[in-house]
Amino acid sequence: MFTFIANTLVPVLILLLMGWGLYRYKILNEGFVEAGSKLVFNLALPALLFLSISQSDFSHAANLPLIVTGAVSTTLFFAVLMLFCHRSVSPPSARGVVIQGGFRANMGIIGLAYCANTYGTEGIAVASVYLGSITILFNILSVFVLNFYLDGKRSLLHTIKGMLTNPLIIAIVAALPFSYLQISIPEWILKTGHYFAQLTLPLALICTGASLQFRSFSADWFNIVVATVCKCVLYPAVMVFAAYSMGFRDTALGIVLLLAIAPTAAASYVMVRNLGGDHRLAASIIAVTTLVSLPVTAAAFGALRYWQLI
Repeated sequence: MFTFIANTLVPVLILLLMGWGLYRYKILNEGFVEAGSKLVFNLALPALLFLSISQSDFSHAANLPLIVTGAVSTTLFFAVLMLFCHRSVSPPSARGVVIQGGFRANMGIIGLAYCANTYGTEGIAVASVYLGSITILFNILSVFVLNFYLDGKRSLLHTIKGMLTNPLIIAIVAALPFSYLQISIPEWILKTGHYFAQLTLPLALICTGASLQFRSFSADWFNIVVATVCKCVLYPAVMVFAAYSMGFRDTALGIVLLLAIAPTAAASYVMVRNLGGDHRLAASIIAVTTLVSLPVTAAAFGALRYWQLI
């Protein structure tokens, strides 16, 4: 467990704190964070995903039973969470924010960093196809619940168009034929791509840390607690139980845990703000789940290791 904490969690925590500190001391500014985030999302992360999948064994990278298990479990958890929040969360305009914060994991940055630090290239390949598929589901469910509670104007057609032009989805789909047909890529392209992809996770984590917003939580403490417990404890527990019940063990089960237990995705803040919701609450949920997820991840991973499941 100490090795996992030192090799996986500590580097992630240091880079998050580095980003937060550099931004607070004005070494980094809003322009850098915005440009860096765009570079990661549009180019660096797609390059990392493409290279990881294209150079991997297709049967390991495209694990359809694992994807189906994740999608079904996520949808069921979402439905139960929506029923609970509909009765317990107030004001009504906060319900969609809390629901999204309670299940939408930051798999593409923090979850992928966990997998890369723990399982290396193989872990990135398996995690990439899984997170690409579940990310599509995250977007659909998030648009639905925010429109439901915020009277949003974002249509399903707009969401589908956004997913079809999503650089991460494009990179994953483009890489699958290379993996399945074992198409070789020229060495100079691989080396150049690897150089470029190496900046992905450090830059992404620094920009994520710089974006964290902490404020007084007194007015929203109940809503933040509900979202945090769901995101950091209940959602990963449901996902791991479902994967375990379907017979997944070792690397596959570990990847499900590490992706599901990642804190609330930064994209949830952008979507809430665009739809006119309580973006301050969304930012608080992201900040709190980011801090809470680290010790919870250590405990959960250690427990599965102790029971020899991963």
